[in-house]
Amino acid sequence: MKYNSLILFFLFIIFGTTSCHFGRMAIYGTEDITDHKIFPKTPIKAAATNTFTFELAPPNKLQDFRVPSSLSEENLSLDEFLSANKTTAFLVIQNDSILFENYYRGYDEAQVSNIFSVSKSVTSLLLGIAMDEGLITSVEDKVVQYVPDLAEKNKDFEQLKIIDLLNMRSGLKFREGYASPFSEVARLYYGKDQLKQIQGMEFAHKPGEVHEYQSVSTTILGMIVENTSGMKLGEYLEKKVWQPMGMEFDASWSVDDKKNRRTKAFCCLNTTARDLAKIGKLYLDGGNWQGEQIVARAWVEQSTTPFLENDCYQYQWYNTGGKSIGHKGEFFKDSLQAQQIAVELGLKDFTLDYTYIPSRKDSFWMLSYCSDAFYGLGVNGQYLYVEPKHNLIMVRLGKKFDSNYEILFREIRNHLRE
Repeated sequence: MKYNSLILFFLFIIFGTTSCHFGRMAIYGTEDITDHKIFPKTPIKAAATNTFTFELAPPNKLQDFRVPSSLSEENLSLDEFLSANKTTAFLVIQNDSILFENYYRGYDEAQVSNIFSVSKSVTSLLLGIAMDEGLITSVEDKVVQYVPDLAEKNKDFEQLKIIDLLNMRSGLKFREGYASPFSEVARLYYGKDQLKQIQGMEFAHKPGEVHEYQSVSTTILGMIVENTSGMKLGEYLEKKVWQPMGMEFDASWSVDDKKNRRTKAFCCLNTTARDLAKIGKLYLDGGNWQGEQIVARAWVEQSTTPFLENDCYQYQWYNTGGKSIGHKGEFFKDSLQAQQIAVELGLKDFTLDYTYIPSRKDSFWMLSYCSDAFYGLGVNGQYLYVEPKHNLIMVRLGKKFDSNYEILFREIRNHLRE
């Protein structure tokens, strides 16, 4: 058992008899990659035949790579840097070959861990497969068409569409923060009845109007897949993805309770770095796996085509992006230069704004952009990162979000293309 603090212990004394999620949180502490050991779960069996393994690429192209000074001033190798932080697994794959693979803090290639919100991206994959099979008609469908129980207490749920959930525009009142035992996501994570909790929620905005990252959106998407397929999310994943793609290791997907057994679609797929990387390869190859179309190419394209007005987030995937007022240390001279740079960088979606910078007491053209690199991200720094232009996949799993791994991924990419 892991104890977070004395505060959680006292919360257990105060609330343990009246609220199951307070009791669980008091006993187990805040979220951890080993929580697959404490929650009931659906087992997911590895492929018995035709197991797929990535090749090992000799020689290692990352032997002379040094971590950038913005992350460490000690001129560390990649292995030295990862050994010094809370990383448990790190994998770099290019052109289907492993360039770097190592494990830390007692982990190895066969040990599963909770990938947290990277699970959201996998839930989206399963929703796409359910649509391919005709179980779901359209992303414009009303959610209550597939989960009618949601509207039992609040008729506002009748306005919610699947597309609102995919793009995190549900409009629900929901706090995303594991540290507070009073947040909705803490209750969703530690509670025993996800449907009952969601039925009692209110709306802060009209669905579709406001983008706000909320785990409850993915939870409902998981319910849609389960109700339409007649299978638990883990069972559906095993049948449609794990077995056909020749996954090497058994996995599991945690559920809320032994009685209710509704899958924690938003957080709790438990798998290895190698098998998670194969999901990246599937998307890199347009949903095709060695000649078999696992999910429609159109679904993959929709999931990875950046939506700038949605913070470069769409269909439960992120695209890398940000804001810039210059390039290579120089300010944009005018809007034409900024636009030219955007084209040269191959940015998928961008806007230009003339912005005043108070610290410099001057105005500059600012480029807001999304790139073609996409990723799934989980709390504590779980990453599945894909760079289509360079046929590159990177996975980082760990116990803590202790560095800017997007910078590290970018520097590794730059090193490999030199």
